Amino acid sequence: MSTVTAQGVAQTAGHEHPNQFALLGQRRFAPFFWTQFSGAANDNLFKFAFTVMVTYQLQVGWMPPAMAGLVIGALFILPFLLFSATSGQLTDKYDKTRMIRFVKNLEIAIMLLAAWGFWHANVPALLAGTFLMGLHSTLFGPVKFAYLPQVLGERELTGGNGMVEMGTFVAILLGNVAGGVLVAIPDVGRHDVAIACVVLALVGRTIAQFIPATPATDPGLRINWNPVSETWRNLKLAHQNIVVFRSLLGISWMWFFGAVFLSQFPSFAKEVLHGDEQVASLLLVVFSIGIATGSLLCEVLSRRHVEIGLVPLGAIGMTVFAIDLYFASRGLEPRAGQLAGAAFTLLQFVGVAAHWRVMADLALLSLFAGLYSVPMYALIQLRAQPTHRARIIAANNILNALFMIGSSILAGLLLKVGATIAQIFLLVGIANAVVAFYIFMLVPEYLLRFVAWFMANVAYRFRVEGEENIPLSGAAILVSNHVSFVDAVLLMAASPRPIRFLMDHRIFKVSVLGWLFRLAKAIPIAPRAEDPVAYEAAFEAAAQVLRDGDLLGIFPEGGITQDGTLQEFKGGIMKILERQPAPVIPMALTNLWGSFFSRIERGGAMVRPFRRGMFNRLGLTIGAPIPAVVAQPEMLRQRVSQLLAT
Repeated sequence: MSTVTAQGVAQTAGHEHPNQFALLGQRRFAPFFWTQFSGAANDNLFKFAFTVMVTYQLQVGWMPPAMAGLVIGALFILPFLLFSATSGQLTDKYDKTRMIRFVKNLEIAIMLLAAWGFWHANVPALLAGTFLMGLHSTLFGPVKFAYLPQVLGERELTGGNGMVEMGTFVAILLGNVAGGVLVAIPDVGRHDVAIACVVLALVGRTIAQFIPATPATDPGLRINWNPVSETWRNLKLAHQNIVVFRSLLGISWMWFFGAVFLSQFPSFAKEVLHGDEQVASLLLVVFSIGIATGSLLCEVLSRRHVEIGLVPLGAIGMTVFAIDLYFASRGLEPRAGQLAGAAFTLLQFVGVAAHWRVMADLALLSLFAGLYSVPMYALIQLRAQPTHRARIIAANNILNALFMIGSSILAGLLLKVGATIAQIFLLVGIANAVVAFYIFMLVPEYLLRFVAWFMANVAYRFRVEGEENIPLSGAAILVSNHVSFVDAVLLMAASPRPIRFLMDHRIFKVSVLGWLFRLAKAIPIAPRAEDPVAYEAAFEAAAQVLRDGDLLGIFPEGGITQDGTLQEFKGGIMKILERQPAPVIPMALTNLWGSFFSRIERGGAMVRPFRRGMFNRLGLTIGAPIPAVVAQPEMLRQRVSQLLAT
């Protein structure tokens, strides 16, 4: 498939396949997926086998077993701090497929060194291999997340990221299991690990040959080889889009949160759950399955859009189940009749009912972490400027590494001052609530999208037709009939992009909705006779939204319908178009009249909560864009009326 063909597929294929799994049947995604899968599996097979070998099989005087895991982990993560900035530049400058093949060639060379180290039980060679595999992952990270938005459409991006996240955690799990099993084979285990590492590297390189070409996004870029100055420049690039930058911080916090749990699993299994090594492995399995499940659920729950409204939902779940894990693990004791000092085997552990609550908390905690992280990754890919997308992702990798190091330091300090592992989980769960709330106040779009998602998917059953008519970039005016107090919220739920609304100033006096619309930076408008200065200022602010290339939402009827019928459209839209022309997109909300948030013929809105029952079916039909030069109030009213009749 040629480059042009691959890009064309990315723009048009969003409606052609039924779900994210169908991407595995397409060349633009499948070879890339299996390439990154094999790399993640090889990373973890190598690291875990090495850790087991120096912990249980070799006596290394200068690296005690208790320090082995920390040393190996630190060596692996060090290249992320040193070389992420450079790797981001290389990914923006060169064809991403070329970069992937280079990285896979490097992996073969590294694994040949590692194979020699395993074969001869040479710890310095294996430590060098660990550092170099960290470099391999550092180079691959920006490629992985910059490649997806270049070959996938907006409606595929969440599903594609979910598949990659799922694949990564499954590969981590399988790599750890394979590494542990192979290295434990008497006499020949180290040799088997050596062969497996090289074979996996060769398989990954072979698959990479089938990835279609993806052109460079900034071929004229001059490489700055100074990692310190380039890291700072990457962070400043990311900060130019404040939503993107704060999303980077949100993802880094997720890695901080997750690293606390992953690093404490062995001690948690031994000291709190009284289990053996198999129990520690079970915790990793449960955590990985939870992350994979949450990642895959994102596409279903988001209606195949980049739905950042799932991020607050994920944060809530992470906090709830982290705190419940503390309560579930308090007071767990060895089973009566068990030998003193003996640990639960895997079968004994799962046979205790109290342990199922612990496993459920871990599974749900990680599931919600998947819901939290995937939309953030997709948002960064969608909103970051394509010419330096990889450098922003590199900045994300640097922040992730720093946050993970910080989590290790904090967990160590808490343990040193006498905190229990369960108490650390509790503190991190509470901290997650505080950090999430702070981020959502800084970036209200997350909270607004969550409210819109909840209304459209939980409070109502909301069906959207013609959603492809909302442009993914550029200015446009969204024009809809006005049926209820939550019309704007439902339009938010239907749009893949933020919408600034021009709204009657009186709605800002409604307690909860007023706060919500102020958070959304809606533009209040008062009648000219009441406040002529505010009236003109509102139209100028609306025009500025269009000049900025954003979406503007208006309700031309001027107020909520009193009888459920479409009212006359006012001429205000013409004042906006005169200041700044833009395409006008007609919309029709259906079946909302008579609901809790609409008026009724004999009474006001929001007076009888269940007057139409629960989970009402609502609809939104979106028409084709109308050029500004022909958009007139009566013509727009007729078009909305036609959409209502369909």
